[in-house]
Amino acid sequence: MVSSGRRSSELSIGQYLINRLQDYGIRDVFGIPGDYVLSFYSLMEKNPLNVVGCTREDCAGFAADAYARLNGMSALCITYCVGGLSVCNSVAGAFAEKSPVVVISGAPGLNERHNNPLLHHKVREFRTQFDVFEKLCIAATELVDPLTAFAEIERVLDAADRFKRPVYIEIPRDMVHVVPPTAHGYRRPTVEHDPKVLSEAVGDALSKLNAAQKPMIIAGIEVHRFGLQDKVLELAEKSQIPIAATLLGKSVIRETHPLYVGLYEGAMGKAEVTQFVEESDCVLLLGAFMTDINLGIYTANLEVSKCIYVTSEQLQISHHHYHHVSFSDFLTRLIAAQPTPCKRSIPDGLHETHSKRVELTDDQPLRVSRLMSIVNGFLDEDTVVIADIGDSLFAATELIVHERADFLSPAYYTSMGFAVPAALGACIARPGKRVLAICGDGAFQMTGNELSTIVRRGFAPILIILDNHGYGTERFLHAGEWKYNEIHPWNYSLLPEIYSGGRGYCAQDEGEFAAAFAQAWQDRSGPQIIHAKLAEGDASTTLLRMAERLGSRVEGGSS
Repeated sequence: MVSSGRRSSELSIGQYLINRLQDYGIRDVFGIPGDYVLSFYSLMEKNPLNVVGCTREDCAGFAADAYARLNGMSALCITYCVGGLSVCNSVAGAFAEKSPVVVISGAPGLNERHNNPLLHHKVREFRTQFDVFEKLCIAATELVDPLTAFAEIERVLDAADRFKRPVYIEIPRDMVHVVPPTAHGYRRPTVEHDPKVLSEAVGDALSKLNAAQKPMIIAGIEVHRFGLQDKVLELAEKSQIPIAATLLGKSVIRETHPLYVGLYEGAMGKAEVTQFVEESDCVLLLGAFMTDINLGIYTANLEVSKCIYVTSEQLQISHHHYHHVSFSDFLTRLIAAQPTPCKRSIPDGLHETHSKRVELTDDQPLRVSRLMSIVNGFLDEDTVVIADIGDSLFAATELIVHERADFLSPAYYTSMGFAVPAALGACIARPGKRVLAICGDGAFQMTGNELSTIVRRGFAPILIILDNHGYGTERFLHAGEWKYNEIHPWNYSLLPEIYSGGRGYCAQDEGEFAAAFAQAWQDRSGPQIIHAKLAEGDASTTLLRMAERLGSRVEGGSS
């Protein structure tokens, strides 16, 4: 990747950083300004970057995370400590789920630090925030030396690109406009890939696949993060191997593809999908995180001896481990080897490529699974779906996503409050798409004010707020009438009056919800807020299954 614009010898440190962000395809920067970063903010505003001011730093972090998932990389710019420490949770989630967010923070100037003064925002030491983010990011740097600043920017951005994880850049305010006396180059580290090990691994995988009577591919989120969807599809289509996805990897392959069979979630998922996957005699796990949620709270029944497990970090075939093998190279060589397993038929009804018509009962109390069935009838290739955690996510697994990588959720880190700010990030990253966000009332009360930025920017996502007056998932995890799961009720449908934009609807039965969603779908004048009052005690089947598995652990036991 080559820097554009003026020669680097003529650029200030701040301008060089801005140029390199643009070179990596970043067009927009999320954040909140503060005095230690105002100089850099002014510089960004003079450039073609779109600076998106948010209501809170953690919201800016969630928005940047969603933008990175759709765009390939994103940037987040905040001030020192009060801004940086506020965004730690969002950045931690981006690290956990491999979302490359470039965190840029201002800091006190170097000439302000003599004799260790007590400057505002400072916590303990000047490096406190840096030390925190060094633990949350794959690479971090302080731009304190003009002679190494350009090389450090290159090193850190390269790490975000290679590892698909967040990175941290701290720039003291008196370094923003410094022009280094000389430009030091950066040499990208060489990655050792052993061609002999690659050949042996491909040969091992090929023999297992060719002997398979019931082969299976499980595609995970890394397939999307590293841009390997086309290679996975080529392998599946040429060898006619059915594909399932993990919960975190939902929509990594478009769900209308004829080889796609659904989500594999162990005992949490649909019984027919679970049976089809677990009957396989050779499972090719590609880019999947082996987390408790992805594995259905460890109910997945996949024998190691039948698995070929490939990620950006490891390659294991049965009980054999292969090192120094690239994920992409492995897929390329395996495709070239032309596996010929037995063609496996997909049972009728297992793969649903279109939604079934829903017969409405107008006065029927609103239940989350029925709600999702109504929504399914509207989704198309121009829709991005975002689900917050809890039943917003578990019920949304029933939605059919028509294009790959158009379903976003923090399905591993599971931080509440993702959906609304993520909708902002998605609207900016995919301006031609219709964004549908689904969140619970508890999650909305955490970060819902980011609707203010959505209105300000003129976007028109649809937001469904699932109202069960509190933290519904926790009610099922820890049975009992616990008051700590209750929250204060809001009239969510009236919020557009407060935000001065959009339209609100209140629905508490199927007929009201269907009418509201149909009207919201047609309205592009501003955000559409649907207050969905769910039937008392309602939950999706997936949530109930998960609660059954996790319940004893919450109580202090094991399962």
